[in-house]
Amino acid sequence: MRRVKLGLVGAGVMGARHIKAIDTIDALELVCIADPAVGAQEICQACRIPQYPHAESMIQAEELDAVIIATPTEHHYSGVMVALAHGLTVLVEKPIAATVAQGEEISRFARAQNCHVLIGHQRRYYPCTQKAREIVQGRQLGKLMAVSGQWTLRKDISYYSAKWRQERSAGPVLTNLIHEIDLLRFICGDILAVSAEITHHDQNFEKEDAAAIIIKFANNAVGSFVLSDRTPSPWTWEMALGENKKFPRASQNALRFMGTKGALEFPNLKLWSHPNKDGDWRDIIQSKEIETPFIDAYKAQCEHLCAVVLGKQLPIIDAENGTHSLDATLAVFEAATKGKRITLNS
Repeated sequence: MRRVKLGLVGAGVMGARHIKAIDTIDALELVCIADPAVGAQEICQACRIPQYPHAESMIQAEELDAVIIATPTEHHYSGVMVALAHGLTVLVEKPIAATVAQGEEISRFARAQNCHVLIGHQRRYYPCTQKAREIVQGRQLGKLMAVSGQWTLRKDISYYSAKWRQERSAGPVLTNLIHEIDLLRFICGDILAVSAEITHHDQNFEKEDAAAIIIKFANNAVGSFVLSDRTPSPWTWEMALGENKKFPRASQNALRFMGTKGALEFPNLKLWSHPNKDGDWRDIIQSKEIETPFIDAYKAQCEHLCAVVLGKQLPIIDAENGTHSLDATLAVFEAATKGKRITLNS
């Protein structure tokens, strides 16, 4: 069996998470890391693989099939472009880049190079996400009318001790909401327009303390979303599903999809409907829980990367699609700053 030779750019928290997933996949072989940090040196010594100071030197020295870019967002563009210049398949952590213009340039260059770029929105790989998409897109809820969601918790004080954590680029919109926006796009379809309000009145940092968002989908459904990293609550994806063991699972759903024939709670799937298909508010409404297996989404994502390299699959979320998710997320800032509805190009 051929093993896909993989290089990793960035061996921090997310790089380490990818290494953990790679180690469980026989078809993947991590052959080198590009990261000048001491921590990366220790990882390379433990894995008995070479360490390089940056992506360019690593790619020039090694024969690779693909690279994973797990650096801070502001370095995504340069790392991806170097890999594409050498004809490699790329998996880059979300967001695809710091700006929509960079994402669009990556898309154009990937097409010119005939290369695939995968974006690390790992929540698309969960069976519950796939099932929710099937239910909504298959019109089991009837005509989709509305979506309601929130991501509200209180991050620990030490989280903000680093100055960069206080900046807008590390705030909950670009760190957390972008996952939710991508889920909504995957399950419901493209987003047509965004309106928003943002507040900073608790911590008074550059990053936002809370945001309220109104969404119009291309299929004419409407949505609302509330976001805050200053509010204790169980209503987040992480606490709903138990994806990260650092956060206690509360099993409370944070997203609801509402159609003309029923409603769906997510990510712990609960389908609400009237026994009579023409039922209304005068009739009893009942729920049905839909079980889906819990998986390691990072492992599934790396397995998918391997399949893309071998020509067996196309990317679940490519550069163009990832850029649309970034565009819809950045529109929150533009809408709040300008005080007007922002129409998207996606």
